[in-house]
Parts: sequence; C-alpha cells; structure tokens
Amino acid sequence: MELDGHQRNETKVMKILMLPWLAHGHVSPFLELSKLLATKNFHIFFCSTSIILHSIQSKLPQNLLSSSNIELVELTLPTSADLPRCRHTTAGLPPHLMFSLKRAFDSAASAFDSIVRNLRPDLVIYDFLQPWAPAVALSADIPAVMFQCTGALMAALVTNMLKFPNSDFPSMFPEIRLSVFEIKQLKNLFRSSVNDAKDKQRIQECYERSCGILLLKSFREIEAKYIDFLSTSLQIKVIPVGPLVEEQDEDIEVLAESIEKWLNKKEKKSCILVSFGSEFYLSKGDMEEIAHGLELSHLNFIWVVRFPASGEGERKKRNNVEEELPKGFLERVGERGMVVEEWVPQAQILKHRSTGGFLSHCGWSSVLESLKFGVPIIAAPMQLDQPLNARLVEHLGVGVVVERSCGGRLCWTEVARAVREVVAEESGKGVREKMKEFAKIMKEKGDKDEMEVVAEEITKLCRRKKKGLQSNWCRTSMDSHCCEVMKIDDHNGTATPNKAEGLLANK
Repeated sequence: MELDGHQRNETKVMKILMLPWLAHGHVSPFLELSKLLATKNFHIFFCSTSIILHSIQSKLPQNLLSSSNIELVELTLPTSADLPRCRHTTAGLPPHLMFSLKRAFDSAASAFDSIVRNLRPDLVIYDFLQPWAPAVALSADIPAVMFQCTGALMAALVTNMLKFPNSDFPSMFPEIRLSVFEIKQLKNLFRSSVNDAKDKQRIQECYERSCGILLLKSFREIEAKYIDFLSTSLQIKVIPVGPLVEEQDEDIEVLAESIEKWLNKKEKKSCILVSFGSEFYLSKGDMEEIAHGLELSHLNFIWVVRFPASGEGERKKRNNVEEELPKGFLERVGERGMVVEEWVPQAQILKHRSTGGFLSHCGWSSVLESLKFGVPIIAAPMQLDQPLNARLVEHLGVGVVVERSCGGRLCWTEVARAVREVVAEESGKGVREKMKEFAKIMKEKGDKDEMEVVAEEITKLCRRKKKGLQSNWCRTSMDSHCCEVMKIDDHNGTATPNKAEGLLANK
C-alpha cells in the first residue's frame, strides 16, 4: 500500500547531531547512544575533534558506517604550540593544559555554528558545561537536549548546590554515607564551581537550554530515587537512557596475548583488575600504598598504570614503572601480579572468568561496567563524582569502600582488607551475591526499555521542529523551581562541509 504524503513525512529519517566533551568518559556513552539511536530510524552526525574521531572509528559497526547511519564530523579547534591537534582530547593530556583545552573547545562555537547551519539537523544532543552548543542550535530554530554522562545522584546534588550553595547536602540522602574527608572534598568541588559566577551561569544555562527533556546515563533499578529528585528539582522530564556499556566486538576488542595467557592460568574469580581510569594519575605515595596493599592481599592482580605525557624528559622518568613502585615489588609478587602501562580492553578483562574483583576509582562508566559483568567493586575514589559513586556502590551492596584517613591518605592495610573482603573472605559473600543479582537484571533488561522511551521523546521534539512549533522549547530559569530538600520515598533504589565547517570524516 502506498503511503500518503503525511505518512511519508512521519516515517522520514530524522537527523541528530551529537557533541560530547573531549573525554573518553563522555565520548564513549555518546557513541553508544548514537549506535542505539541509529537503529531507531535516526541518522547520526557524531561531531568531535580529529584525534577523537580517529580513535572511535574502529569501534563503529561496519554496517552502520557503510549504510551511513552514523557519519563522523570534524570540529576544528584552534591550535597552539602547547595544544596541537593531537592534544585535542583529555586522553594523556598533562593536567596543566586542561584549562587550555576547555578554552579551545569554547572557541570552537563559531565552527560548530557552521556545522549546524550546513547539516541542518532536526536535533542537537550536547554535553555538560557547553552552553554555547544549545545556543547555536536554538538560534537556528533547532531543539537541543542535554545528555548528562554522570549518575543521577551527582546531578541531583549539583542542581541543589546551584540553588543553595550553603546547604548541608549530605543530609538530603542519608543512605549515602560520606566520610568527613569526602564531605569536605565534595563541598570544595561544588563551591569552587557554584561560587564562581561564570561557572554557575554556564551550568545553569546547560540545564535551562535543554528542550523539555534531560537524558541521563543511568537506569531506575539503581537510581530511581535520585532520578525522581532531579526531575522534580529541575521541573523537567529526566529520561534514563540505560547503562550504555559498550557492546564488545570480539574482532576489535581483543586481549593482548600476554594478558589472556596470564588470566587463563588463574582460578575462577581469583584475580583483581586495578585501574583508576584513563585520565587520573596516581601520586607516587598512592601508588606505593596500593602496591603494598596488593602485596599484602596475596591475591592475583592486573594493575593498569598511567602517566601523563608531560615534557619529554619527565615522561621518560615517570614511565619507568619500576621506579614508581616500592623497591623489589615486582620481584616479590612474581607471577601473581601483572603491571601494564598500555591501554587494555577493560570490559574484556572484567568479563573473563578469572576476574573476581575490580579495584576502581569509581568513574561512572566503570561502575556500570562492573554491574553489567557482575564484578564486585573495591572502591577507591579519587576526585569529582567518584566519592558519591563509591558510596552509592556501598549502599547498593555491590562493593566495599577503601576507607581513607581523616586527612584523605590511602593506607596499604585498608587496601588489603577491602580487596580480600570482596574477593576472598566469607564477609564479602553478600557483596558477591548482590552483584550477581544486578548483573542478571542488566542482562535480562538490556537497554531496550529505556531506548524505546528515548526514541519516542526525541521523535516528538524533531516532529515539533518540523511543524514549526519552536516556541517555549526551553524552560525559565531553574531559580524559580527547586526546593532545598525534598522527601522522596526510597524504592528500587547532506552537503559536505569544508574543513572549517566540519569534515565528514568517514567519507
């Protein structure tokens, strides 16, 4: 049966332009969301810097690339001697250059404007702390939606602190048992941001310019209470998109032969993966405490260590792993320990039968990967949202926190205690069983339920744009909403642009 004009218009593929921040922990969930939306009658333009696009190209399924359901679009940032094109990513970026990268990213607003006006997407999905992206979209009468890559707990506390910077925020969620040091750490983080008028305005504008909905990397089985709080405080529909854990392609994500052989020799659930993310670098003191703790635990471990690529001389010095570890450590642990510097496919190690625990910084993506693969967490948070994520892990019963001193120091005896409890001791049996339950839930539900809702809501926005109903997309200031403390019952927990205007990189 032939479709009439109205029906043909309703089934037309809708175009979405994705713009993540330049960090792996943001690019990866944006990419996974893109893959899922590409199967739902959406055409995806994935916009980022050339160095990031090159790194993700191999992770895109060939069927999506060959059918042009996902196209890669280069965003050109200004370069400098300290910040050449190869450093337009946070991966391996020396910490002192982070501000320069953020400033360069902000300076790309005009280039992004050219991309938007050339591609004419039906929707822009943008990241945290880039209010210029939705401003560009809205100036072209294109709706924009924010996708927050942190959990709902962190987002709820951030929005409450924006409104009430002096509030005693831990009391909002008493089940999240923060230590004295963690409370101080988080208050310093929030207040350094929200007390800066410029930063406060940027954060507020990102939320305010999200058109009708806010996408969130989470799912209700672990964060229902915080999702509801966030939705009420922002007066916006918060839509969890699911965990968005990368689906592994065995032909792409293969373990190094040495790692696979080492794991295959170990007993089931007897090994620990130790990793603190791709963008955090341990101090020498922390490395020594962790090393002593792993040695004292007498358990098998794979430890992924990373150093920033600073000056050439400093890089050579820092990259001598043996110099950074306690003297004789590698010899003493022998065959039961493996220390690697290169990138490793974390998910492949987590799902290996020999892996029984994950000593992690508790970056949000790492937490969700652990839940998917059923690997209990030994939580050693370092910065940003990680302390909150770690205490949520503890509250859910799927991990144990490595407690620090009042001054925030790691202690090797505490590292050893937490590691042994999670992997080997009878006292950790409940944690191991609880993690199995969550892994089963995630396996059974997948991302399908969330993605149906996401696709439906995005389609509504795109159709509204096509019909010329652009007015009142964005809400008034969040200052008119948001109550300081809300009691919520706990429960279930195109034309090809030129280079300045964006390059279709996979063409």
